[in-house]
Amino acid sequence: MEPMKEPRDDDLKVLPRGSSVADVIRARELLWNLTLRDLRGRYRRSTLGWAWSLVTPLATILIFTLVFRYVLRIPVPAGDPSGLESFALYLVCGLISWNFIANSVNGSMDVLIGNGNLIKRVYFPRATLVIASVGSATVTLGVELSVLGVVLLVVGSPFLPLLPILVLVIAFQAAFVLGLALALSVANVYFRDLQYVVAILLQLGFYAAPIIYPVSLVPERAVVAGLEIPVATLYHLNPAVRFVEAYRDILYDGRIPPATTFAALVLSAVLALGLGILVFRKLEIRLAEEL
Repeated sequence: MEPMKEPRDDDLKVLPRGSSVADVIRARELLWNLTLRDLRGRYRRSTLGWAWSLVTPLATILIFTLVFRYVLRIPVPAGDPSGLESFALYLVCGLISWNFIANSVNGSMDVLIGNGNLIKRVYFPRATLVIASVGSATVTLGVELSVLGVVLLVVGSPFLPLLPILVLVIAFQAAFVLGLALALSVANVYFRDLQYVVAILLQLGFYAAPIIYPVSLVPERAVVAGLEIPVATLYHLNPAVRFVEAYRDILYDGRIPPATTFAALVLSAVLALGLGILVFRKLEIRLAEEL
């Protein structure tokens, strides 16, 4: 394997100004190097290095298994039709989807500010920095899913024939989080308090998705201050809910997600990515001056 290279000024200066799709495609070598740089820096100076990407999901599964089997004793939702009965695996199958969203957003918030000197010195598609950050999170997701997949196969999950569908779901989610990352990363340059607001919203979002509880516990309606609110309808408007459900359908239940879920995933991905590109291209014009 060739050693991973840091992007050089000479590589950047030949690239056109702007972040159009064509510019990003022309800068694909730079994008590759930035992604590798981000991956290499993730476990820099750690003893185990990339082994942590394998140890972390295994430790998470083990901890959840011990806690939910011997301490909390929460009833286990049975996989349909897989027949699995493990709350720890049920939890991890949803958590891994949410972590991809949270890690991608968190990782992108400071990516433009952290590369401010580079942005001010040379011209290149600024969006490559954000895409590289999301690409790095996607690679980490792939490693974690590989570990989880081995565990699921050992306990008898029939998800293996559904791998192409899982890859499709990951592609939709990657487009969705890229849209969020583009918009939030460039907005954070202009409004530095945004990163703290996003951190709070991500904490709220964790509990607003069916990660530690099944969707069946969400009430259809609730009365708040005398007003009847369609809670279940509003709940399913959250894109994270659909992504968590899709991962869990494939990995834990061993079934194809319903067509309504796929429609929601496609719509979420298209809207988020379109909005992210629009916001990024509008705000990147004065990016160097703001940094």
